[in-house]
This record gives sequence, C-alpha cells and structure tokens, in this order.
Amino acid sequence: MDGLITTHALAAMLGADDLLVLDATYTSTIPGAAKQDPRAEFEAGHIPGARLLDLDTLVDAENPLPSMLPKRSLFEERMAQLGVTGTTRIVLYDNSPHHTACRAWWVLRMFGVKAAILDGNMGHWRAEGRPVQAGPHLAAATVFNAGEPAAQLRTLDDMRNTTDQIVDARSAARFSGDEPDPRPECAAGHMPDAKNIPYGRFFESDGRWKSPEGIRAVFDAAGLDLTRPMVATCGSGITASVIVFAAHLLGHDIALYDGSWTEWGAQADTAKVLGA
Repeated sequence: MDGLITTHALAAMLGADDLLVLDATYTSTIPGAAKQDPRAEFEAGHIPGARLLDLDTLVDAENPLPSMLPKRSLFEERMAQLGVTGTTRIVLYDNSPHHTACRAWWVLRMFGVKAAILDGNMGHWRAEGRPVQAGPHLAAATVFNAGEPAAQLRTLDDMRNTTDQIVDARSAARFSGDEPDPRPECAAGHMPDAKNIPYGRFFESDGRWKSPEGIRAVFDAAGLDLTRPMVATCGSGITASVIVFAAHLLGHDIALYDGSWTEWGAQADTAKVLGA
C-alpha cells in the first residue's frame, strides 16, 4: 500500500488482522495559529480500530527547529508501541487543514515503511456517515526494525548548493513577502529561483485529491518539470510533504527540505527574495 485509498475501500478492509489505521493529526507550530489537541480529538471519535500516531512527538526533540525528522531509535520505538510488523498494511489519515497525513507518510518512508493515505481524510469519512469509535487506542507491542530510506531528505548545506528545482508550499502572501513570516526570527520572502504552489491547490473543494491530470496541471502551471530533480519546502517541513506526495501520485520521487523556511529564513547569510 503506497498511495491513495478511498473511504469505501478502507471501510471494506476494517477488521483485517494485518491492517493498521493511524491518525496522523499534527498540531501547528506556527505562532498564533489555532491549536488542536490530537489526542483529545482521537479519543472523542476515530475510525474504528485506529491508533494515534502522535505525530506531535514523533520528532527530533533535541533539534531547535520544529517538527524535524525523528531519530531512528524513536521511530522504531513508536512503531513497536503501535504494533507495527514487517507485514502490516498501514493507512494514514488526519483531521487537520494542513493534510498532515502526508508528513507522516514521508516520515514513514524515510525509515523504509510504506503506507497509504485516506483520500478526504477524517472529514470525508464523517461526511459520509461512516462509523467512528471513541476512547483511547489499544495496541499490543511488537519488535520493529526500520529499513532503508525510500524518500529523499535535504539539509541546509544541500540547499546552499542545490541545482534542483525548488517548490514552496506556503501561501502566496508568505512566499512573496507581502505577509511577514509568523516566526519573528525569520525574514520574509522565499529562496532564490523557487516556485510557489500553495499546498491547497492539489485538493478539490471537498478535501479529496484532484485527479492525476489535475495534479499534473498544478505542477505545469507553476512552471515545474517533474522529469527533473525537485525539492519541496514550506515553513517547517509539514506542508512540503503534500507536494512530495502529489509528485508521488504521478510516479515521481522528489526531495524534501526538512528545515524549510524556519531554518533558511533565520540564517544571516542565506539569500531571500521578495515578490511573486
């Protein structure tokens, strides 16, 4: 499983011994943004049999940057706590406006774990009147060993010298610098030569993904060539994952700059560009 799955298909799979549904809702780290409580939301109602990934804590807590890729040891510990084995089929969903299941998908791939994402997420599941379950998740722990990365990660040093196409998932106003960055330590603007695709452009009005043709049209409209190397960035590496997953749906593997603008925009010696 390594792509999109419909609510209908997931509903038919519920109860399978090898299926694990994970809630990947994440709390925004942007100062002033509305805060969610993923655990409280999960316990109030989740897809039957699902478990809480707790993406908020599946990060490198020792890194001063927010939401950075967790260490291998933490990832293995979390997967073991959730009952993941080498044969587990994983489906991810979220209840976030930022489509954070994409971030979970990318994190899992960085440790060699494949997963599918529920098209339309929890909002579409509820809109269709499908069943929900209340209470905490229950899981029998396993032993889990991570594999080799199946995704690409870029660092600040990589980005200083990159010749890849750069695509930024932030809003047009933040990209252009018309709107100041919400993190006061970060300058306004974007990286030189970057193109802007606000991540919401990949979705229909009901929250489901656009068709492959629609997704391709979004990349084309931004002047991006999916046959050439590309790296996605955003504010803190969360919504950049949406662009990575969108490219994956078209059969392309692009990289993610995990530090994103929170790192680049706070450096004194990095170039920042204003304007569209």
